[in-house]
Amino acid sequence: MKQDIQVNLFHWIKQKLAGEEALGHALSDVLNISPDAVYRRYRNETALTINEVKKLCSHFNISFDALCEMGDGKVNFSYTPLNTYDFSLESYLEGILIAFQKLKTLGSPELIISVNNLSLFQLLNVPQLVRFKLFFWAKTHLQIPDYKETLFAHDKTSENAFHLGKEIVQIYNSIPSKEIYDLEYMRGFLRQIEYYFKSHLFEDPEYAIFLFDRVLMLSSHLKAQATIGKKFMYGTQAPAQGNDFQMYLNETINSDATFYFKGNEKEGLYITHNIMNYLETSNQAYIQDTVQILDRQLSNSSLISVVNEKERNNFFYDFDRTINSFKKRIEANLSF
Repeated sequence: MKQDIQVNLFHWIKQKLAGEEALGHALSDVLNISPDAVYRRYRNETALTINEVKKLCSHFNISFDALCEMGDGKVNFSYTPLNTYDFSLESYLEGILIAFQKLKTLGSPELIISVNNLSLFQLLNVPQLVRFKLFFWAKTHLQIPDYKETLFAHDKTSENAFHLGKEIVQIYNSIPSKEIYDLEYMRGFLRQIEYYFKSHLFEDPEYAIFLFDRVLMLSSHLKAQATIGKKFMYGTQAPAQGNDFQMYLNETINSDATFYFKGNEKEGLYITHNIMNYLETSNQAYIQDTVQILDRQLSNSSLISVVNEKERNNFFYDFDRTINSFKKRIEANLSF
């Protein structure tokens, strides 16, 4: 076992543990050896056997191929395979909540987010919009057979889903964030609502109007947060301290959605792919390259939270006008 491979393996394991459990205790259970024996391997005093490497890679979901191919241009990502995805709103939110709970334990966490089309965490202030987005993804983009003959119905969000979403928003709000928005914010989502209306995929066609009204509500709430530079849940009051929110406007376009997190013990990166799925990595070289790009995006964007009232008002005026334009087209069709 080459020492650099052993060092990298322990580095990734520590990243995954993120201080949640002592290394010696966690690995002694997996390898069935004493904590002292674990630390001898950690210090490279004892080489890991092939069988031990296999057990660790399997238990912590680490690619052995990636361990052997470490170097420039080699990055290890993890993701959730589509054939294991549960498309219920509750299961989707449970996965996000677990990730946020781990993030909260890092110590002094902070976020930088590049928003491409929509901000899921802000969207959670309006659960009906999340439910529609997930349904659209499953039925139209992925064409899941169970959704083939199903129309989108005006069902009430379950109590469990509501509380899961509320917990996620509470944790997200408590973590300081810098977020980069662009002029295409939510435009794609609005087109998806219109597409479902034109394709007769709503059980009740008037539900399209309900969704547009909810987007207007979200717009108003996002503007309120940007005005004071604080994140807070819809229907509540902003806190006097904490929950810092820096909203930036990129006047061109954000080419992807990037979620960078950093804490005292760990930093990492999520990148969306396949519409609503995501890739995750803790590869330091890739993270540093990405942070450089995010820093450049921030420097080329305008801060519109707290300051730059004119730019902030223009952004939300144009956004609301776009929403109402979609809404009026639907209303005109409904009147026939």
